[in-house]
Amino acid sequence: MAEQDQIRLFVVGDIQTNCYAYISQGECLVVDPGASGAQIAEALADVKVTQVVATHRHHDHVGGVRALVEATGAPWAISAADAELATRAIEISSHDVGGLGGVVDNPPEPDRTLVEGDILEVGSARFRVIETPGHTPGCVILMGEGSAEGIAFVGDTLFAGSCGRCDLMGGSWPAMQKTLERLSTLIDPATTLLSGHGEVTTMERELATNPYLQPGAWRPSFGE
Repeated sequence: MAEQDQIRLFVVGDIQTNCYAYISQGECLVVDPGASGAQIAEALADVKVTQVVATHRHHDHVGGVRALVEATGAPWAISAADAELATRAIEISSHDVGGLGGVVDNPPEPDRTLVEGDILEVGSARFRVIETPGHTPGCVILMGEGSAEGIAFVGDTLFAGSCGRCDLMGGSWPAMQKTLERLSTLIDPATTLLSGHGEVTTMERELATNPYLQPGAWRPSFGE
């Protein structure tokens, strides 16, 4: 990540989702506005929000999209595989988790649907879309390039010491296993991982300590 670029963190919603704003040359990409969309827009009034993206369809990652895009006029994007169900995120999540603790909105139809290899540009930074099914069929991570090289927004695919749960609708542990095996060789160990919940970590740390990245990893019983 270049020194002139900036990342702002907003912890939002009923289960403390990490929403990130990546700022480069006065432009801003917002990742996973799970709640408080209007407040996020106010906090970013000094920059131009040019894109909003969700790493997957769950309500705690898209619940603030509508208010944010209405306030900023920015287009929003999500993976093609999660796009349809994202617009019903509240109803689906209420069924999955038995109720919601925060006030959120379903997002509108996305302006763009993402697939493997797509590029999101903001200022001098680029983010390459990598499909990471497991937590949901359409989970993606955003791998930084250009002035964003060395960071990755990994959503709920990978956490410090854990990985995303696979017991909600559309989740698949076999798919998650394949994803984690792929990421273990795809992501440079020096990369800083910015997860959807919890603390910042590095790929080097996760390769050394995360049990789900070790050979013969066991099936998780719960997670974010």
